[in-house]
Amino acid sequence: MMDTSLLVWIILAPLIGAILNGGLYIYHIKKKPVPQIVFSLIGTGTPLIAFLIALSIFLDMVDTGNTYKQVLFTWLHIDNLNIAMGFLGDNLAIFMSMFVTFIGWLIHIYAIGYMTGDNGFGKFFAYFNLFLASMLILVLADNPVILFIGWEGVGLCSYLLIAFYYGNKENVIAGNKAFIANRVGDFGFLLGLITLYFALGEVDLNFTSLEANIGKASPSLLALSGFLLFVGAMGKSAQIPLYVWLPDAMAGPTPISALIHAATMVTAGVYMVSRFHFLYSGIEGIGVFIAYIGAFSALFAAVIATRQQDIKKILAYSTMSQLGYMFIAVGLGFYSSGLFHVLTHAFFKAMLFMGAGGIIIALHHEQNIFKIAQHRASLPIISATFLIGVIAISGIPPFSGFFSKDAILASAFQEGQYLIWAIGMFTAFLTAFYMFRMYFILFIAPNKHTKSYVYTSKTITFPLLILAVGAIGAGFLNLPAVLGGEHLVDTWLAKLNSTHIHMSHATEYILMIISVAVAASGIFVAYKKYANFDVFKPEDEKGLIANKFYVDEFYDLVFVQFSKKISTFIDKNLDDKIIDGFIMGTCNQFTNFGKKVATLQNANVRFYAAFMLIGMSCIFVYLYISLGL
Repeated sequence: MMDTSLLVWIILAPLIGAILNGGLYIYHIKKKPVPQIVFSLIGTGTPLIAFLIALSIFLDMVDTGNTYKQVLFTWLHIDNLNIAMGFLGDNLAIFMSMFVTFIGWLIHIYAIGYMTGDNGFGKFFAYFNLFLASMLILVLADNPVILFIGWEGVGLCSYLLIAFYYGNKENVIAGNKAFIANRVGDFGFLLGLITLYFALGEVDLNFTSLEANIGKASPSLLALSGFLLFVGAMGKSAQIPLYVWLPDAMAGPTPISALIHAATMVTAGVYMVSRFHFLYSGIEGIGVFIAYIGAFSALFAAVIATRQQDIKKILAYSTMSQLGYMFIAVGLGFYSSGLFHVLTHAFFKAMLFMGAGGIIIALHHEQNIFKIAQHRASLPIISATFLIGVIAISGIPPFSGFFSKDAILASAFQEGQYLIWAIGMFTAFLTAFYMFRMYFILFIAPNKHTKSYVYTSKTITFPLLILAVGAIGAGFLNLPAVLGGEHLVDTWLAKLNSTHIHMSHATEYILMIISVAVAASGIFVAYKKYANFDVFKPEDEKGLIANKFYVDEFYDLVFVQFSKKISTFIDKNLDDKIIDGFIMGTCNQFTNFGKKVATLQNANVRFYAAFMLIGMSCIFVYLYISLGL
């Protein structure tokens, strides 16, 4: 039997890497320069170690069927509240740990080439390793409080990395926006956790105990808890209405965009809902609510993406849209389907962001797709892998996105949620359209310049090639029975699902055909409009969709400006006139009284003697009267 103490080393490996790189970076700037190769070896080696440990535990679990648990110490014990610093290695945790560490490792390798020569190279890898460690704490946590530590850790690291180039004011604003928007969601998460604790009463606050006692709680309290917990997921996974931070997060270096969108941060919300599957399975209404939020978020983001011109923001909105698909699945109780899409999405989205980063470097940090097309460079590996990613996210078989997205749409159809299915189908059309719009503009639409070949570092191209294999083949890990598959992912995560897809093969075939036809239609429309588009006459950036429905402006007016006005009103009226007026008025009265009393202290001996005489006379009079003399 495998030593369960290995479980914590999945977390400790990148955490130690963060500490080492952080310490070396301080030494680098204070004492003596440290070669970038040192930061690189630590930064990429520790995620690889974490992946190999997770893989070894997975292989052992396949052989033995064991679930692993490791308790390091009691972190907090107050009365009946017992919180242990413990970690859980069950099927869900190890499934997430493997692809988080593997994809994270590839992104770390990519970051070497992208960040080469940057003055903050060591600091970047310290933050990068810490980001991965925080996500692994979240994934492997044995109880929701430890999960929340990782939850806050990824929020902190996203702030540090989005605002990495803090000399630029826009980057700092973007980092602040991400941090504040997530704090709103996190407040909901905390309230949900507190509600769940009081709903269940005196039980150990770990997932095993919570699941065993969930039937004892009031359904209304469970529903409230489930809703509040999902508010936290809205923030982390950028769903309506807390999605506004995600596009602005593109201000950070491209490797962090890839890490946030593929392996950490935004997948945390989907994982959290899946981890609390025992809660959401009993409150169907909240689950349907989650599915509808996912559906409308997917559609809303896809519509906005059709008119964006920044390559990274197009990919950011596509992430929000694909996360919406994941929430459709987990909301309807098809957790393995949602998590399968998390897996396939990690491959093609990491590859797309990394490809975008390679293009941005080649074009001297230009991000507008039309300007990139005007000065197009020959990037054969990037263009080929980018096309693979675009096909995969569009849902064309046999690429991975088809199988995971199709399973989600089939689940909505089976459950009778035809509106969600229709929204998902239309979103699939828009996805194929805006992704191929971007591809045709970047690589196909004619320009007036001869392409010049630009050398791309192997640390950039190597991860792209590996991810391309996953983007093509990962779908076969959960090939449906109708196509001769064995639902490997569904089988591995079977304990999560409250229901399974059980429709006729004929219905499945029809749904697949419709799905492919819809995606092909989106590609065709994009081809007709953009394959021969004049890139020197870009689309107008004005309009409702191009300006993202003015949601940011609305939030600024309703929340930011309103808060400023309220604060100013309180400061000038309540604070200055009432609070300060009362306090200062009272102080002035005491001061005036003191001045009047001070007139008695005039250093005149005869004045003091007179007062003594008056006082003694008063005493004698009192004694005379009281004693009846």
